[in-house]
Parts: sequence; structure tokens; C-alpha cells
Amino acid sequence: MARKPPPPRLTDGERFDWLRLIRSENVGPRTFLALLKAWGSARAAIEALPDLARRGGAARPIRIATTEEIEREVALADRLGVRFVAIGEPDYPPLLRRIDSPPPVLAVRGRDEALQQPGVAIVGSRNASAAGLTFAERLARGIGQAGYVVISGLARGIDQRVHAATLDTGAVGVLAGGHGRPYPSEAVPLIERMVTHGAVVSEMPIDWEPRGRDFPRRNRIISGLALGVVVVEASRGSGSLITSRFALEQNRHVFAVPGSPLDPRAEGTNDLLKQGATICTGADDVVGALAASRPDDLFASLDEGGADGEPMWPEQPLFGADIETDPRMWRTDGPDETAGAIGGARERIVALLGPSPVTLDELARAADASAREVRVALLELELAGRIAFSGGDRVALRPADPEP
Repeated sequence: MARKPPPPRLTDGERFDWLRLIRSENVGPRTFLALLKAWGSARAAIEALPDLARRGGAARPIRIATTEEIEREVALADRLGVRFVAIGEPDYPPLLRRIDSPPPVLAVRGRDEALQQPGVAIVGSRNASAAGLTFAERLARGIGQAGYVVISGLARGIDQRVHAATLDTGAVGVLAGGHGRPYPSEAVPLIERMVTHGAVVSEMPIDWEPRGRDFPRRNRIISGLALGVVVVEASRGSGSLITSRFALEQNRHVFAVPGSPLDPRAEGTNDLLKQGATICTGADDVVGALAASRPDDLFASLDEGGADGEPMWPEQPLFGADIETDPRMWRTDGPDETAGAIGGARERIVALLGPSPVTLDELARAADASAREVRVALLELELAGRIAFSGGDRVALRPADPEP
């Protein structure tokens, strides 16, 4: 079968609109995708945001990123040597686009080639033991010499050690904040060396200072870029275990390095082994397991657009019109039968939701609503800041803000 030609790139104007949309209030990756599918372009979606949030019950007007804010971000990115890659473009990492809620726009510094190669993530404790650091370095070097880029999160301890060990073969780092505020600051000299043969990426605004909730978001990208994730040392409750959980959800290989039962830093990795993770005592364990999964074939199938041959991101200017939702459902110029149906579904959904997440299928059955009605109502509620998604297709009601 002939290979499909690569998709076109966004124009500068479209890329600017994508940044405005994803930087607007309550617009995360999932919401961005729904808006683009419904409205066909980021610019049209931006114009619709105020009415959609109002219909969802927003207590105040939704904050939309201004042109001045995006102009400042683009200028800062240019000064730092950062470029923005959209999910439908050929430079976007092929595995990452297949995860749940992939970043619509990735800020990349370094070599695009590093993001197109098969990769392995190695993560572990910030307060690693000397033995753990030594093993992580040897493991990363062996995996890199086998032809894989090595991915990690730039944190102290294991992360920085594996980045330093793979500078010549390809090191890829994922930031929790923006490129203008790398965390920890001590990683800056390492980042400057990494971008020569590898890359550093972020989904956050360039000048974003990372917060606690940003690190799990970063971890889903670490696992999403990789064919497999190796956990070297991790105590129970470690962020590295969050990365391994994302890897399982993304159908990636999970490896764990066994440790002494007397060392708390090995409790998490030993638990992973009990739960079925593949034991890792050297680079050959990882390379052999991934060779059996034929990563070259996987990348070829991704290049062809997947099993169904459909485009991965139906942005109208990028792939042609593909409005999957009945346009009448999105009218904001007055009431009609469809708007009334959505309003009724929205009221039933709010009454049914609580702090415990439920699946969309469960919600649709309980609300006696169609899947389309549920999708539209939930999008409006999310833009209004009234609900939150977790664990794929599970949704819960956000707690009310405290009284001032």
C-alpha cells in the first residue's frame, strides 16, 4: 500500500489561533479537540466560547487569551529558540498523538528528529541511592546505544542522571512548566547540552511557572512519547508510579528494577513487579522486549494514519471539513428544538453528577440522553468550569468555590 503524503502544516495565522484557543480559560486538550471537531477551526471556536460558557452556567465571562498575550509568547519563544508544533503536523511525535488528551500544541526546543525516533522513558526517585543512580546511568547508556532516545522529566536524581548519560545518543526532556521557567533551575546547563542532539518539550505557556498539578500532566507526556517506561527507584506514592500508571493506560510496556525490601525507595518498584511489570536488570531486558513488539511496524502504521486511515486531528484548514456534530446543536443565536433538548440534558446531567467520577456511558443512560446531547452539554459545562474529567472518559462535578 502506498504511503500517504504527509499532512500540510498550519499557516502562521492558524497556529496563532490554536495558541489563543488552548491558552484560554477552561480549554484543555480534550475540550480543544471537541471544539475543533464542532466548529471546524480554532478561530470559529474562539468566537463561540463566550456563548458556550454562558449556556453552561458560567458565573462570569470566560477569559479568552488575547492577541497581545500570544504575541508576547511567540516573541519569547523566538528568543529562546522554541517552535510550536501542532498535532496534525508531520513533526509532531507519532506516539504522543495517540494518547488520551494529547497536547494540541507542543513547544519544542532542539532537534525534531529526536521526537520521531522510538523512545524509552526512564524515571525514578529524586532522592535516589548511589546504586540506583549508577544503574540508571548504565541502563540509559545501553538503551541509547541500542538506537532508542531516552526520555525523562528533568527532575533531580534519576531523571537528570539518565539525561546526562544519553547526551550523545539522544536525550528528550519534558518540562512541567514553560521553556522560560525550567524547573528545577539547576537543570538549565543540562538542557543547553540536551538540545544539541535531543529535544526538550512542554505543553505549557512559555513563561509558565510549574505548579504541583502540572507534574502529572507532564508525566502523561513522558509515557506518551515512549514505547516503554522503566521505573528504577520509586517509593509508594512517588510521581514515577503516576508515570507507570499512564503508561499502562496508554498500552505501553512497563518495566521495574527490583530493589531491597529494606529500602523504602524500592517499595514502589517491587509493588510494580508484583502487579505484573516486566523485571529489568539491564538494558537487554528492555531492548529485547521492545524488539518483540516490532516498534518499526508500529511507527509505519502511525505514519499511514492508523488502521482506519482517518486523519488524527480534523482541523478544517488542515484536513478539510469534517464537522462530526450536528451544527444545530451549537447554535447560539436563539432557541430551537435542539437547543431545548441540550438544555434539558444539561439540567439532568448536573443533577446526576457529584464528586465521584462516572463514565460518559453511565451518565448518558442515567440522564436518558443521546451521546451527542451529553457531549455538547458536557462541553458547555466544562467551559463554564463546573466539571472536570479524569481517567479517560470519567467526569465529576467540581466543588463550588468558597464564599469570599
